[in-house]
Amino acid sequence: MSGTSSPEAVKKLLENMQSDLRALSLECKKKFPPVKEAAESGIIKVKTIAARNTEILAALKENSSEVVQPFLMGCGTKEPKITQLCLAAIQRLMSHEVVSETAAGNIINMLWQLMENSLEELKLLQTVLVLLTTNTVVHDEALSKAIVLCFRLHFTKDNITNNTAAATVRQVVTVVFERMVAEDERHRDIIEQPVLVQGNSNRRSVSTLKPCAKDAYMLFQDLCQLVNADAPYWLVGMTEMTRTFGLELLESVLNDFPQVFLQHQEFSFLLKERVCPLVIKLFSPNIKFRQGSSTSSSPAPVEKPYFPICMRLLRVVSVLIKQFYSLLVTECEIFLSLLVKFLDADKPQWLRAVAVESIHRFCVQPQLLRSFCQSYDMKQHSTKVFRDIVNALGSFIQSLFLVPPTGNPATSNQAGNNNLGGSVSAPANSGMVGIGGGVTLLPAFEYRGTWIPILTITVQGSAKATYLEMLDKVEPPTIPEGYAMSVAFHCLLDLVRGITSMIEGELGEVETECQTTTDEGSSPTQSTEQQDLQSTSDQMDKEIVSRAVWEEMVNACWYGLLAALSLLLDASTDEAATENILKAELTMAALCGRLGLVTSRDAFITAICKGSLPPHYALTVLNTTTAATLSNKSYSVQGQSVMMISPSSESHQQVVAVGQPLAVQPQGTVMLTSKNIQCMRTLLNLAHCHGAVLGTSWQLVLATLQHLVWILGLKPSSGGALKPGRAVEGPSTVLTTAVMTDLPVISNILSRLFESSQYLDDVSLHHLINALCSLSLEAMDMAYGNNKEPSLFAVAKLLETGLVNMHRIEILWRPLTGHLLEVCQHPNSRMREWGAEALTSLIKAGLTFNHDPPLSQNQRLQLLLLNPLKEMSNINHPDIRLKQLECVLQILQSQGDSLGPGWPLVLGVMGAIRNDQGESLIRTAFQCLQLVVTDFLPTMPCTCLQIVVDVAGSFGLHNQELNISLTSIGLLWNISDYFFQRGETIEKELNKEEAAQQKQAEEKGVVLNRPFHPAPPFDCLWLCLYAKLGELCVDPRPAVRKSAGQTLFSTIGAHGTLLQHSTWHTVIWKVLFHLLDRVRESSTTADKEKIESGGGNILIHHSRDTAEKQWAETWVLTLAGVARIFNTRRYLLQPLGDFSRAWDVLLDHIQSAALSKNNEVSLAALKSFQEILQIVSPVRDSEKPETPPVVNVPVPVLIGPISGMSRPFIRTDSIGERLGRYSSSEPPLVTDELEDLNLWWAAWNTWYRIGSESTKPPITFDKLTFIPSQPFLTALIQIFPALYQHIKTGFNMDDLQKLGVILHSAISVPISSDASPFILPSYTEAVLTSLQEAVLTALDVLQKAICVGPENMQIMYPAIFDQLLAFVEFSCKPPQYGQLETKHIANAKYNQIQLFAPAEWVALNYVPFAERSLEVVVDLYQKTACHKAVVNEKVLQNIIKTLRVPLSLKYSCPSESTWKLAVSSLLRVLSIGLPVARQHASSGKFDSMWPELANTFEDFLFTKSIPPDNLSIQEFQRNENIDVEVVQLISNEILPYANFIPKEFVGQIMTMLNKGSIHSQSSSFTEAEIDIRLREEFSKMCFETLLQFSFSNKVTTPQEGYISRMALSVLLKRSQDVLHRYIEDERLSGKCPLPRQQVTEIIFVLKAVSTLIDSLKKTQPENACIDLFGITPYF
Repeated sequence: MSGTSSPEAVKKLLENMQSDLRALSLECKKKFPPVKEAAESGIIKVKTIAARNTEILAALKENSSEVVQPFLMGCGTKEPKITQLCLAAIQRLMSHEVVSETAAGNIINMLWQLMENSLEELKLLQTVLVLLTTNTVVHDEALSKAIVLCFRLHFTKDNITNNTAAATVRQVVTVVFERMVAEDERHRDIIEQPVLVQGNSNRRSVSTLKPCAKDAYMLFQDLCQLVNADAPYWLVGMTEMTRTFGLELLESVLNDFPQVFLQHQEFSFLLKERVCPLVIKLFSPNIKFRQGSSTSSSPAPVEKPYFPICMRLLRVVSVLIKQFYSLLVTECEIFLSLLVKFLDADKPQWLRAVAVESIHRFCVQPQLLRSFCQSYDMKQHSTKVFRDIVNALGSFIQSLFLVPPTGNPATSNQAGNNNLGGSVSAPANSGMVGIGGGVTLLPAFEYRGTWIPILTITVQGSAKATYLEMLDKVEPPTIPEGYAMSVAFHCLLDLVRGITSMIEGELGEVETECQTTTDEGSSPTQSTEQQDLQSTSDQMDKEIVSRAVWEEMVNACWYGLLAALSLLLDASTDEAATENILKAELTMAALCGRLGLVTSRDAFITAICKGSLPPHYALTVLNTTTAATLSNKSYSVQGQSVMMISPSSESHQQVVAVGQPLAVQPQGTVMLTSKNIQCMRTLLNLAHCHGAVLGTSWQLVLATLQHLVWILGLKPSSGGALKPGRAVEGPSTVLTTAVMTDLPVISNILSRLFESSQYLDDVSLHHLINALCSLSLEAMDMAYGNNKEPSLFAVAKLLETGLVNMHRIEILWRPLTGHLLEVCQHPNSRMREWGAEALTSLIKAGLTFNHDPPLSQNQRLQLLLLNPLKEMSNINHPDIRLKQLECVLQILQSQGDSLGPGWPLVLGVMGAIRNDQGESLIRTAFQCLQLVVTDFLPTMPCTCLQIVVDVAGSFGLHNQELNISLTSIGLLWNISDYFFQRGETIEKELNKEEAAQQKQAEEKGVVLNRPFHPAPPFDCLWLCLYAKLGELCVDPRPAVRKSAGQTLFSTIGAHGTLLQHSTWHTVIWKVLFHLLDRVRESSTTADKEKIESGGGNILIHHSRDTAEKQWAETWVLTLAGVARIFNTRRYLLQPLGDFSRAWDVLLDHIQSAALSKNNEVSLAALKSFQEILQIVSPVRDSEKPETPPVVNVPVPVLIGPISGMSRPFIRTDSIGERLGRYSSSEPPLVTDELEDLNLWWAAWNTWYRIGSESTKPPITFDKLTFIPSQPFLTALIQIFPALYQHIKTGFNMDDLQKLGVILHSAISVPISSDASPFILPSYTEAVLTSLQEAVLTALDVLQKAICVGPENMQIMYPAIFDQLLAFVEFSCKPPQYGQLETKHIANAKYNQIQLFAPAEWVALNYVPFAERSLEVVVDLYQKTACHKAVVNEKVLQNIIKTLRVPLSLKYSCPSESTWKLAVSSLLRVLSIGLPVARQHASSGKFDSMWPELANTFEDFLFTKSIPPDNLSIQEFQRNENIDVEVVQLISNEILPYANFIPKEFVGQIMTMLNKGSIHSQSSSFTEAEIDIRLREEFSKMCFETLLQFSFSNKVTTPQEGYISRMALSVLLKRSQDVLHRYIEDERLSGKCPLPRQQVTEIIFVLKAVSTLIDSLKKTQPENACIDLFGITPYF
């Protein structure tokens, strides 16, 4: 129950009414009795009603006419007091709603009278208001009368009344429309058929409207009439009306009750037919007016724009457009075009200001703008209203800069007074306001001398107008400077903000809808599928439509916006304003990007970019793109001229940095202002937040950032982040402290910008990468041809982008690394260095990144990541290669265990280092390799092991650094060790891999191609290793060759047992023999020039001071190694099919080495020869001094009796176990002798060729003639005995002949005088040289073999005797060696050899050798004298013939010992030989021997050589004793057997004895010695022998008798001669005594004769008588 109808309220009302009536009756008691009566009857009436009715209020209302009557009468008195009392009472009744329609009419009539009498005007208004607001009983004419009453009161002279009335009118108009709204509410549920509105202006056409609606309609229609200065239809009684008030009322109705006009066609009709034409008509003076075209004394002042009307019209237009745009499309087009026109520069300032305020109202309503765009810009043949608005704003802003802001000079003063910053004509100081002595900048725009302050006019996003609200002003107000600009500026900002937020919101919705649709549509059931498709297609259509609108909106406005914003950006001196402008440009750029509008996007970005750089900065990328189409062009759109104004350079900005421009030829410096930095931050922000929509304009953004970074002096640091760094050259960058503190922030934002690239989609990311690449290409072009610091921005950022996008690195890896590889090849070192830094960092990061799936399961990705590392090998710059290798090293250290299939690439990088690439590169690469070999062999796939071998080998061949080569050989050894230890695992894996490859090859139909193919894969690995070492064995550097050779042979020795049997074939032919061939070739062609020093200060030993000598060492090592393998691995090699061919090749190598003109090589060749003949038992590798210390693996050693045909093979367990895989399951037995005689005969032939070639004397001699050395010859001869053991069965006389030639030649070779002290014994010592020993040993072996050999071998004895006897001859006649002149050792000048003087050749002392040979002959003869061959071949005769030489020379022999030995030998030989000779006397085989023997005795006993002067008596006597022995031999061994001996021989003997028995003297003896020197003993012995044989009484045969007779006759002849000479000498001497020996002789003769006579008496006297008497005359 409402407050007015509660019982208390009703009671109160009744009381008040009664008291009012009482008061009225009191007041009127005197003057107005009728009123008093009426009042009193009223009291009774009220009481009666109260008493009779329960519903008191309803009853009151029924009787209200009567109840009100007394009060109306009271008002009629026109007495103020009474009137006031009555009006108060009436109001009370009204407020309790107890007034009926009739009563209300009466009240209004009464009020009208009061109004006409100008009484209680305020009370009247109050009463009307109460009457109309408390209830709806007043209608139609009553209502119109009440309204007219208020209007009339509005136009009184009293200001208060006027204002109150105006307010009342406004309220009443509102009430009328509110009633209609309420009425509509009540009837909302009843659906009516709308009646078509007829197109006439007659007010009766409203008959369809309900009562309240009709009132509203009539009221609105009349308001239009009144404003149009026409008579009203309904508001009868209006006397006057102002347009301003009318327009205000129209505006308020339109603004407050838009639904009325939108829901009721009648009202819509009014809008179209009345309001719009009215507005257009009223606008006309403004349109036509041109500022300055009419003077102040214009004849037509009517036409001048009138501020109050114009301003209100604009308000009405704003409402119309805002509320009724959909109804009034065409009309709005006209209004908007008018608005745009009002912005023209020739319109009054205030008009432009209110127009721009009006436009601002639309700019904050994006949906409205969207409608404009759809209705006009998108329709053909329609004004491009939206575009015009934006362009007009742009032109407006430009005009403010170009035109002075005041309309004409007359008012400029006044404008100036309102200025915030003083006069416009003084822009220089205009922005400064002094505060407390400091100077503060006012926010303002300044452009080309025009200074416009920025005023704070409104909150962002709301269009709060100033001048549109000045409803009380009649005169146009003075617009403060900068006001219009500020509003226009806000228009632009709000426009951008509105459009972008609206479109982006809708875009977001569309995107989410699409997403939900696709989510739902992913599993549609059969029934809903159709409907889903339908909804999807609807949605698609909707999206297409929406997108068209969005694009049109942007296309329509971007140009004007950009023109205006660019200009403002350039002119802005306020940070906040700049920030807003930049934000607007940024949001527009982002929006264009999202909508895919490339041109506009790029244009906005270009603007921001230009703002970031110093004015007039030459950056091609900004001048070539869309900017070219924009700059300095007039862009005319339907009469709106929008001019792109170039930025001005005289900006009053604070300079914060000075730096160098990034250009090929930088001229001077450029300055960055704080605004540039602000723009830069915006640019960064744009890229950071909207990178996904930048697309191709990344190019612009990044190019600009690059230049800014350059000017600010930011340099890249690790990881690609930019850090402040000093400029490298030119004037250093100067930065203020403000910007210095900003730099780390900028740097950080820059990094974050690229970090955020991880959130970009793939396409955007590619745009970013492409932009960076092309930027980098420009920087590369710029850096060509000069060494200045290049811009590394792009490279650094490519790195940063790559690093943060590792999770999808595959999609960008190729363009990224492809470009960085190009950078790595750049001639500018700094550029290159960063390219490499970026590339290697990316590779390392890529490998360490936690990919999904991990790299170990994604081999393709791993290879992709490693590939650029390999590509870097094609770049020749050493610094890049160094980076590459450092990267490899780091990868190995961090990822080595998980490289897997990446190994070949990594190893390839190490192997790609060439010899010419400098020591440090090789060193680093080698470091990597060492790491691989030491740590990673077990982790890599076995298929890569071969690559490791190749790479290690290639380092051995590098000649930059000897130590590396040597160490790499060590690595190969370690690798081989690894193969050995892990053999089984490696073999399994390789076989598996091989099978897979084989299968693939078969599928493809190709042949599997790999080196050493038929061999198993594991063996191939070994073979590759051997082949590599083989290559190193022929390296130009001796140390490398030596090391490689030792390693090769040690490896084969230590690990060769792992090879399959068949593989040995390859080892022998492809590795070992191939190596021998190359070494032989190199050795034979090596340079003989002397090498002065070994580099640095290292002196080279004379034995290695030519290349030839150094190669000799290699040859020696190689040959020895191969021979050792043949020896130790014979058990493996012999079963191979072509062992004999291999044997021949090896022998050929040994022969060529042995015959080389180098003592070292030739001697070593023989040692190898000995080794393969197994003369020396192979020693353990560990004992060999030349092997590397790492080797301690025993090789098989042959042990056992040498004579045995086969013997067991002892070896270490591990090798023994491995042997299981050879031909049989049991370890094979190894034979010592080769069963195949051919092999031995091949060896013999080789030996013979070596011997004959090497000992053959050269034809000519000079100082370079090569003569084999003694050790060589010794070794050669020492080989024979062992060799002979194997070939003795087939050794025949020819072979013996060949042997003899060689032995003879070898013995004949002289030695060099400078070597003689080391080889020869001193001359006095009778010692044999080892060569001579060897020769004798060889013959000894032969004769022993013959001795035990079959019968047919014994025919060789004579040949052996010949050989030995030839040697015996050397004692007196040393052999000649060709034409070479040799000196006697005593004369050789070896003590005083001059350096480089040609060596003299010294003949050896052959005496000891000859003597030893003689002893051998004697010994041998002792054993063989009876052999048939010895007898037949006249060996004894030859011996005697040979001995005759030293015997005949006697004292003339080179050595005294010779003839003494000869004699003793002769005696021994004869003691054996004579019985044999006698035995064969009859055969005549010895016939020729006897004369030879006789001559020998003769030559010896009566030698022609004179004893040396210094011979002592004792010596002489000793020598005489030897002669005596000979005679004794004759007497004992020959004469007793005279009957077996030829007579001539006996005769010769007798003559000789006779000769000996006569004392002969030597004239050279001194008198004292003569008696001793006469060989008395000898003579005596001869005589005695003669005598003995004369007295022989045992004659048994005629032969014996003949010898006695012969002896007797000789004896007597001898005695006769002595006696005869004695007698002669005595006669001649006279008194002098004869010499003692002559006296002795004669006494001896006489004694002999006496003895003879005695003997004769005893024997047959008749036999001797005759002769005896021949001597008697002397007695």
